[in-house]
Amino acid sequence: MGRAFEYRKATKFKRWGNMARVFTRIGKHITMAAKNGADPDTNPRLRALIQEAKSENMPKENVERAIKRAIEKDKADFKEVVFEGYAPHGIAVVIETTTDNNMRTVANIRSYFNKFNGSLGTTGSLDFLFEHKCVFKVKDNGMDLEELELELIDFGVEDIFKTDEGEIVIYGPFDSYGNIQKYVEDHNMELVSGGFDRIPLDTKEVTPEQHAEIEKMLAKIEEDEDVTNVYHNMR
Repeated sequence: MGRAFEYRKATKFKRWGNMARVFTRIGKHITMAAKNGADPDTNPRLRALIQEAKSENMPKENVERAIKRAIEKDKADFKEVVFEGYAPHGIAVVIETTTDNNMRTVANIRSYFNKFNGSLGTTGSLDFLFEHKCVFKVKDNGMDLEELELELIDFGVEDIFKTDEGEIVIYGPFDSYGNIQKYVEDHNMELVSGGFDRIPLDTKEVTPEQHAEIEKMLAKIEEDEDVTNVYHNMR
């Protein structure tokens, strides 16, 4: 087991706070993916996101509306923007957003850092602290984990582990997304989700009081409707 296992086991795969936010996050990802083709049969990323939407019980009409938004020229043009900076006590934070108003999002993100005594950095300034990985979750239908790991070694897969929720999590290199998804689908595994993650190369220890202070900032950022993912290197 590697760094992804230890980090994600510790964070317990923290879920988003409520169903509405889950649907909003997935919907924006679907819109972005559909820009590369609205047919899930020819767009693997879109296909995986639709499956994730199903696993989260997202209504079909929400999925269809998200795809339609990508192909209608009169609709707002969503863009993916990444923000990087430091929370209090030197904790690195990377924030992924999907926004139709970059000025609004920049202002909001900057205000969160300022309010909690953090510092917003420049894009790319913290890339060296995180590894960008692809990650898949599949239903654990009694598969032999060691056998599965051996078969996926050729795809560069680094971490495979089971969760308490009855799922198997597969981590691999960022550019192996398509190959791993093809393997999962070809072997009729029940895909729960397929996406990307940022794993810190090293984590930083803080006191319980500092941890609580930083968590307040992270929680505030996650509440923003433009934010899709938040990563940090706090242990």
